[in-house]
Amino acid sequence: MTDATSAQSPAPAPVRTSLLTQNALMKKRNAAEARFKAYGVAAICVSLSVLAIMLWTIFSDGVSAFKQATLSFPVTLDADALDPKGNRDRAEMMRVTTIGYTKLLNAQLLAHLEARGISTEGVTDKDVAAFISRDTPARVRDMVLEQPALLGQTIEVSGFATGRIDGYLKGRVTRDTAERDTNISVAQLDLADRMQAEGILTAKFNWSFLTAPDASDQRPEAAGLGVALIGSAYMMALVVIMVLPLGVAASIYLEEFAPKNRWTDIIEVNISNLAAVPSIVYGILGLAIFINFAKFPQSSPLVGALVLTLMTLPTIIIATRAAIRAVPPSIRDAALGVGASKMQTVFHHVLPLAAPGILTGTILGLASALGETAPLLLIGMVAFVANYPASPLDGGVLDPATALPVQVYSWASRSDPAFIERSAGAIIVLLAFLVTMNIIAIILRRRFERRW
Repeated sequence: MTDATSAQSPAPAPVRTSLLTQNALMKKRNAAEARFKAYGVAAICVSLSVLAIMLWTIFSDGVSAFKQATLSFPVTLDADALDPKGNRDRAEMMRVTTIGYTKLLNAQLLAHLEARGISTEGVTDKDVAAFISRDTPARVRDMVLEQPALLGQTIEVSGFATGRIDGYLKGRVTRDTAERDTNISVAQLDLADRMQAEGILTAKFNWSFLTAPDASDQRPEAAGLGVALIGSAYMMALVVIMVLPLGVAASIYLEEFAPKNRWTDIIEVNISNLAAVPSIVYGILGLAIFINFAKFPQSSPLVGALVLTLMTLPTIIIATRAAIRAVPPSIRDAALGVGASKMQTVFHHVLPLAAPGILTGTILGLASALGETAPLLLIGMVAFVANYPASPLDGGVLDPATALPVQVYSWASRSDPAFIERSAGAIIVLLAFLVTMNIIAIILRRRFERRW
């Protein structure tokens, strides 16, 4: 052994590490993974918080729309005032307008307060009359015209109170705001407290909010969703009838039968582009084609359904094609291998397996169409509609109507706080429709999944 060899130092022993011991690189990777998980949890928490705030705002503002302040007091229907000639002829009785009934109700309410010993100190007769909604005389008049035998009798009238009194019972109107409001006074609020204590003024569940048509700016307490609900139901029924066969048929052809060439590529690109077109563009298209060219009536459910069909069709086609494409190719090969034709393979094997995805995509597309407002505004469905459309068999799809999202927009654009409350209530009804449609989608999907 030489001196050079003896001078070399021995090689260091290898460092032994264990898989259970984290080194610096492993600690860094684990820390990055923990941060990523924390970011994901934080994003979910923020999203749920925003959703909770939105729902709380909507429900806190809109639940009160389902209750309404109501006045209940006896009214003697003076035959001399309501039927001066005493012939009980409907044509003659119709000459007495709501003004005559308003005077009668005002006098009867004052007499009832006096009989019950309720003080009206600080308020004038006009202030007491301001408690009665303008909708109440119209309802009493319609009732008398339908039943002339009521003349001369004393009946119990239950009618809406005005919007400010209703807002006071719900906490929307306070004494501080009443001091700055020319439509209500603190003395009227004191009288409202006394009437509420005697049971003359109460807050009841308001069924007419779901059944009554819209009302003018002077009668927010009488505004309802009846026409909007019927219009939305007509539109969505027509959309289902038109969009489902067209969307599924187009998807089947493009996915199973169409040759793969330049033309089908162009069609697929255009379908994807149409799905991204803003909805207001479809409203302009519907205005130009269906109203200006085809001369369909404005604000009719048929025109709204045609516009929503055009807007929803690309989304339905994309969702249906994705569901058909998700069916394993082995299903097709097996069917063709035992002698089935292409048509039999598609309708007996591919479509049943793709049905859950098709139904889910269709219902979600319809739910999205139900909430559209912009295209319906352009075809005139924002118009004030006070009459119910006829049944579909009687041409009701051509009658003027409105829709739930348009009704929300109309009420939210009015200045009276009572309409703002009703717009929030209409949003609750719209959300209930959307939740119902999503539940139907889940049920149908699970049913077909269990079947196959």
